[in-house]
Amino acid sequence: MDYPTPELFRHDRLAVAIGNASLLGVGYLLLGRKAWAIVTTLVTVAFLVLLGVTVPGTWFEVLFVVWWAALITHGWYLAGKPGRPAPVRWPRVIALLIAVPVLTSVAYARFDAASIEDNITEARDSGDCPKAQSALDRIWFGHYVVDGPMAVRSENTAAACARLLETARALQVATSESDTRGLQAAYRELDAIRTDLPGHDMMVGTVLNGFTERVSDRDPCGISEITDWLRRRPASNNLLDRPADIVPRIAPAALVACGDDRARNNDWNGAKERYQQLLDQYPGHELTAKAQEGATKAKQSLELIHVSSLGAKYCQTPAAYSGAPAYTKGTANRAVIHHTDNLNDGYIKKLPQDWQADTSQAALVVCIGEREAGAPIRTCRYRILSNGQVRNVTFSKTAYSVKGYELRTGNLVIDTRVEFGGAVCPQTVTVFGDQSRMPAEPADSDIVAAFAPIFTQ
Repeated sequence: MDYPTPELFRHDRLAVAIGNASLLGVGYLLLGRKAWAIVTTLVTVAFLVLLGVTVPGTWFEVLFVVWWAALITHGWYLAGKPGRPAPVRWPRVIALLIAVPVLTSVAYARFDAASIEDNITEARDSGDCPKAQSALDRIWFGHYVVDGPMAVRSENTAAACARLLETARALQVATSESDTRGLQAAYRELDAIRTDLPGHDMMVGTVLNGFTERVSDRDPCGISEITDWLRRRPASNNLLDRPADIVPRIAPAALVACGDDRARNNDWNGAKERYQQLLDQYPGHELTAKAQEGATKAKQSLELIHVSSLGAKYCQTPAAYSGAPAYTKGTANRAVIHHTDNLNDGYIKKLPQDWQADTSQAALVVCIGEREAGAPIRTCRYRILSNGQVRNVTFSKTAYSVKGYELRTGNLVIDTRVEFGGAVCPQTVTVFGDQSRMPAEPADSDIVAAFAPIFTQ
């Protein structure tokens, strides 16, 4: 018995190709090849997982496109062979309903990824991390699937901005505290960002711009400390050198203002250092005269402090106070008086107050030695009441060695001996032991007259 030969069914090749273009094995299902459809879907999912998790390079994207094209080609090829009919009606419609949304979504995601990358590039080129972050926030898993390289590049920018944000904060703290070690660490990080993540120089520049603006807002002494660091920093021959350009513009005024601040707080060493720094580093600057005036005042203040601290030791180690008035012979010269036994010597206390001054106003420092016996004046005879014997008692002048130092220079300008007499041979005297010499009893005028040449001539 003869059986009729069954007629082989020819599939819609275009429907199968379109179905496979969905990457979900729809074309294979139209052919009735479920195994192929399952394997295809699993491979596609594996690709998507790798694209979304590991973010491979461009080569992987190319491989994915080859896989996509291979599915379409293979579906077209299989549909060209006669086979058993698949229980599917309107295959093209089904294929289009599945493939079109998939491909449209992929195309839109690619377009959106390109738009995001353009925004990131624009932000990167303008140094605007907040703008870049706004674009980065739009990236989602689908973008990693459809444009892995873009995602990699965007992650570089995200990493750069995150590091730059932390570095900007570190710079802000270091600037507010004039912490040069902190500045050095921040600069190293900025250089590392440039090296590790190329293409973000403009963003690094934005951080540096913020740093220079904050430097200008510091107090004068803070500005001086930071500009000192910028000036000493070795040049790196890249944009990290740019903040040093502000040094000549802001440092001179800051140095003088810092000197003024320290002078107001009686920090004369610090004031002198800042004034002198301007004179050394910026000769001929318009602030030179003011800095010179400040340096002179600081120097004189330090000299005055030193001289005042010496007290009576000045007579052994004389020093200059260049702010003192000049010593002039033939005129009155007020003096600081130091005496070996100044507290107990009533004669020295007779010196007029008009002759004396504190260290800040004196022209002289007068050093008076111990009281000594001077030249004899007269010898008188006295009878001792206890035994009736007669004794000669010689009355002498009172003498002091005197040295005078010009305070302005510390030079010795007076080296003399002062003697003065007084009343002699009183009616009675008190004699101890074999004492045969006694000082005359001076009047106040005798003392003043003897010392007058020291202070007034």
